[in-house]
Parts: sequence; C-alpha cells; structure tokens
Amino acid sequence: MPAERVLSDFEGGWTVSRRIVEASGAEATFEGAAVWTPAEAGMLYEERGVLNVAGQAPMQAERKYLWDAALNVYFEDGRFFHAVPPAGGDAAHWCDPDQYDVHYNFAAWPRFEVRWHVQGPRKAYEMTSTYCR
Repeated sequence: MPAERVLSDFEGGWTVSRRIVEASGAEATFEGAAVWTPAEAGMLYEERGVLNVAGQAPMQAERKYLWDAALNVYFEDGRFFHAVPPAGGDAAHWCDPDQYDVHYNFAAWPRFEVRWHVQGPRKAYEMTSTYCR
C-alpha cells in the first residue's frame, strides 16, 4: 500500500507539465510552475505557465485552488471541487452537464501524476498533468 499523502507533503514549488488531448485528436500542452503555500484554511495552490494550442499563439495561463487539511480541493470562490485520495486513486466532480473523473497517482512520489477524463455534450478530453520537485 503506498504511503498516504498529507497536505504538508505538497508545500512548496513544483514544475508542472500538462498534455490535453481532445477526442478529435487535437492536442495542447502546458508548461509551468505550481506552488502550494500556507493559507488560513489550508494551502493555496497557484499555477502559472504557458499554454500551447496548435494553430494559436502561446498564451499565459493560470489557476488557483484552496486545499484543506483533509485534501479537499475548493475553487477560488469557495465551492467544493473534489477530494484528493490520500493514497492516490479516483475522485469525481459533476459540473452540469459535464462529468470530470480524475485519477491521482502518487506511486513515484515526489513525482506524481493527475489524469482527468472529461465528458459532456461539448467537452471530451483527457488531461494529464505531471508534477516534479
């Protein structure tokens, strides 16, 4: 059984590489940095980098989430997003009309992978993010 992650395991800076593959076969990549910093209710997750979409100029991209001590993830506005399984594994988020299924793989810690499968009437893609110290 892999070790269970706790919130403090994520603290600090990481590089993040992301590959997004649409059901149509179109691909995009993201290269950047992510940092977890202590915040009042847990840790603030912030990522910044460059998103490359075929046929378009590279663009700056960023996102923020709040993680609490139980590894629950919240959007910036405080809405619940999903719970990260401490030992890795599956979680999900329903955002009507789209289903977001995720798998966390901590087996090669401190390198880890997060793979999203998104399906909805206008969305169909796989997004894989790799985090490294």
